[in-house]
Amino acid sequence: MHMIQNRYHISFYIIIPVIITGLMMLSAVISFRLTEYCFRHQLDPGLPVFWGTTLLCALAFCCGLAIVHFLLKPMRDFLLKTRTIPALSLEQTKKEPPHHDQMAEISQVFEDVAKLLSQVDARHFFPDIVGESRAIRSVLSQIMQVAPTDSTVLILGESGTGKELIATSICTHSQRKDKPFIKLNCVAVPNGLWESELFGYEKGAFTGAVQAKPGKFELAHGGTLFLDEIGDMPMETQAKILRVLQEKEFERVGGTRTLKVNVRFIAATNKNLEQMVKNGTFREDLFYRLNVFTLAIPPLRERPEDIPLLVRHFLKRSPKSVELSNIAMHLLKNHGWPGNVRQLQNTIERAVVVVEDGIIDAVHLPKEMTKGFSRRVTDRIQRKMTIDEQLKEIEKSFIIEALQKAAGIQIRAAELLGINQRSLWHRIKKFEIDAKLLKNII
Repeated sequence: MHMIQNRYHISFYIIIPVIITGLMMLSAVISFRLTEYCFRHQLDPGLPVFWGTTLLCALAFCCGLAIVHFLLKPMRDFLLKTRTIPALSLEQTKKEPPHHDQMAEISQVFEDVAKLLSQVDARHFFPDIVGESRAIRSVLSQIMQVAPTDSTVLILGESGTGKELIATSICTHSQRKDKPFIKLNCVAVPNGLWESELFGYEKGAFTGAVQAKPGKFELAHGGTLFLDEIGDMPMETQAKILRVLQEKEFERVGGTRTLKVNVRFIAATNKNLEQMVKNGTFREDLFYRLNVFTLAIPPLRERPEDIPLLVRHFLKRSPKSVELSNIAMHLLKNHGWPGNVRQLQNTIERAVVVVEDGIIDAVHLPKEMTKGFSRRVTDRIQRKMTIDEQLKEIEKSFIIEALQKAAGIQIRAAELLGINQRSLWHRIKKFEIDAKLLKNII
């Protein structure tokens, strides 16, 4: 006969307080009974109550120990397993500090695992977007929030930050991913052709219109229309775009038939639209119509920890096998990158072309990146320093420069240098650098 087992699930928030309350009630009952027994037989209740209370305390301690062991055992097992996973790089868990805090260690492990999972998640859903910094993960999280909706998205970011790539990712993860994705760069549209590009034209609408042509809105029907650099759109065209956004309809140039359109709208710009509205060069009503969900793409200088990943990505696509020296990587990570990712890509491609021995060094980088570095090297040569002394001086100057940029925060400086915090600490001690003096230097 088949027996059906019923399983009852009780929350720890209920069972643990119930156990503790039960022990207290048991203690009170036993103390009362012992005292009553002693008074009834005219005995001193002090000693029996003392030993009874001691026994109950020992019992409560054992119960508490068992509960803690039961709760923490899965965490300890998980902690031990994470130490065997190289991808986590848990330096803090491999070498316990002198004053070992187990709960702090467990919290650190959970934080590292959550970070790793978010990185894996980003690589899975956004294979074309290279970056694992907190700033980029925040952008990817926002993409996952807005992509499934039909909300209008305004992408803000400097030139070269990858706004078109972000727009493509939104479309890829939207409900319209199998529908048309039409792009138009507003900078590339000549004056006088805006209406034709956006709304199309009928046959005979103007000289040369030998046949009808659909515009971008019509081509994007049912799908997504991406207008890049919308801040460069003329004011008269902005008014017509606003009407389409509000009414979902338009007419071709030279036509009288009203066409209905269903389009998900994404716009991007490297300009400050709010300031343009104040200056009267961008329509306020269109700005508010666009500004439904805003995505701000961080510039490359605000996420230097992504530079090594981007460099490896560009080198993988290189036609020849090339590596990057530590000095070259340091220079790349400390450059301002006004042209952002596009400028970095062009820099790496140029270096790959000119390099001969397979290793990109400082001499293969643009002069504006190596100006200060070359000056320091020349000074050391004039001082007749040995190669070992020069390398130590260079390493020390790199560490001081990173600490200055990080305002003395060693975790941040270690990220800038591409090393772990323990390694940076050893180097600071080795070179006798006073990191405290750099805390207020920016």
